[in-house]
This record gives sequence, structure tokens and C-alpha cells, in this order.
Amino acid sequence: MRSIKSKHAAQATKVASLFSKKKGAMEMSVGTIVTIVLLMAVLVLGLVMVKTIFTSSTSNINEVDKKVKDQINKLFSEDEQKKVIIYPSTYIELDKGKSAGFGLSIRNNEKTEGEFSYTVEAADGEFDCMSTTAANNLISLGKIGENINLLPGTVMDEPVYVRFDIPDDTPPCQIRYNVDVEKDGKQYVNTIKMDVEILSK
Repeated sequence: MRSIKSKHAAQATKVASLFSKKKGAMEMSVGTIVTIVLLMAVLVLGLVMVKTIFTSSTSNINEVDKKVKDQINKLFSEDEQKKVIIYPSTYIELDKGKSAGFGLSIRNNEKTEGEFSYTVEAADGEFDCMSTTAANNLISLGKIGENINLLPGTVMDEPVYVRFDIPDDTPPCQIRYNVDVEKDGKQYVNTIKMDVEILSK
């Protein structure tokens, strides 16, 4: 009788041990799955953030709204020596068949009031995908700015919006534009190089 009881007890112990092992394996599997899901979520969020950071410098703007104006003023406040801001950067990408561009603002960092002006023109000999004239014709708004009066230490009330209209038949191209700013007819800053890349569809 004792041997039978001992046998049943051994079998019960064995079953309990197997159940415990299966339960542990299941718990481990669930934990592993949760960990993998969390890691994938973090990876996706990281990729989105990296993409946002790397593409922000090439994004163009559709208009100078309050958000753009605030960003330009922020950039001026971060660097008190900055005389001209081009936003979002001096390199933008443009899609064919669409209209977009960049913002431009000037600050008078000198001790005297002055009348400012600026021009945006394609640089000669910097590209071979189209003529200089054709490149200049892509600028539909804000190519020239004149009679911009600024007191010492002040910034333009409203940033300028330099807009490009890109026809559908425009070839993929990288164009360099020169942005020149003058104060009272004299050069105010060194020529700023603005690179525009027209993307293929």
C-alpha cells in the first residue's frame, strides 16, 4: 500500500513539475513577445524622429505665416550678430508642378538707420541643366526687394517670401542662386549661396 501511495505521489510530483515548467515557458514567451513589441515601437519612433531631423533642413515653405515668422525671430535672437536669415535653410527641394520657396529677413546691426534692398538671382556657370534666364524665370515672387527702411537694431516687420513656380516640364536640376543684400547701395553681407534642387517625379 505504501509503495502504491509513494508511486502516486511521485507521479503527482512529476506532473506538477511538468506543469510548472510549461507555465514558466509560457510566461517567458509572453515576456519575450512584450519586449519585442516594445523594442519595435521604440525603433519606429526613433526612425520617425531621425527622418524628421534630416528632412527639416530641405523642406520648403508655402507662405510666411506666424509660425515661420516666429522661427525667424528665434534664429535672430539666438545669434545677435546675424544680419540675414534664410528660412528654413540655404538648401531646399522643390517638386515639379508645385509652388513653394523660402523666407528671408534682414536685421540692421549697424548704428545708423538705413535703406535696405536685396536680389535673388541664379549664379552664372554653376549648373548646366538649364540656362540662367530659365532659372531666374522660376522665381515668381520676391526676386527683388527695395526701400526696406530699418532703424538700428531692428528686424523687418514681415519676412519676405521668395516663391518658385516649377512647371511640370522642368528637368531635374540643382540650381545655385545668389542672395545679395545692400544697405544704402553698399554691400551689407557677403553673397549668400542658396541651393535649390528640383526633384524628378
